[in-house]
Amino acid sequence: MGSLFEYDSPFMRGMEWIVDVIWVNVLLVVTSLPVVTVGAAQTAAMESLRRIREGEGHVTRMYVRSFASNFGRATALWAVFGPTGALLAYSWIILRIDGLLIPKIAFSALWLIGFEWVWYLQSRFENTYGATLRNSLLFGISYAGTTLSLIALDALAVYVVYLSYMYLIQGLFLLAVLGPGFVLSIHVPILEHTMHAKITAGSSAPDDDAADNAADMPSAE
Repeated sequence: MGSLFEYDSPFMRGMEWIVDVIWVNVLLVVTSLPVVTVGAAQTAAMESLRRIREGEGHVTRMYVRSFASNFGRATALWAVFGPTGALLAYSWIILRIDGLLIPKIAFSALWLIGFEWVWYLQSRFENTYGATLRNSLLFGISYAGTTLSLIALDALAVYVVYLSYMYLIQGLFLLAVLGPGFVLSIHVPILEHTMHAKITAGSSAPDDDAADNAADMPSAE
């Protein structure tokens, strides 16, 4: 029984990971409150969770440093995804016009594909604003299995919140504590596995330009 509570035991490492994820979630929520900072917050959370997974550094310090260093570019990316996401939501809720159905589906799919990748790419690699935006779509389409897995995880998270609200309202507190930080903590290993497999295989990106900006991109350490 004593070994269970030893510092290096799997149980204690698991508990430490959960505490770190909860703290990243708190930082993510707090730094997202101004709304215009959502992109920087998502990027900082992604990088912090990746470094936690690799056993690096102090969580708060990592988060703050990543938030500050990525703020400009991540905010510019959010200036694309934020308004377009709001517009798409408005079109689905309010503009129920049959003729808009196909364009809404197409643009919503592109938005989801890009959103699932863009913050990881911004947190993981040094690149220009345009290249990161373009690569989020190229990678999202090229690695469709990974993208669909991420979308399915997000949909499952939303469904669990809905079920808790409908049938177990007390569970919302636990879900709020874990929040999007926990969901991103599952995203990170999936994205890392996909990227590691690509780099290890030495495969080319969808086109030569993407290869220059993605496969050989230096890590944003």
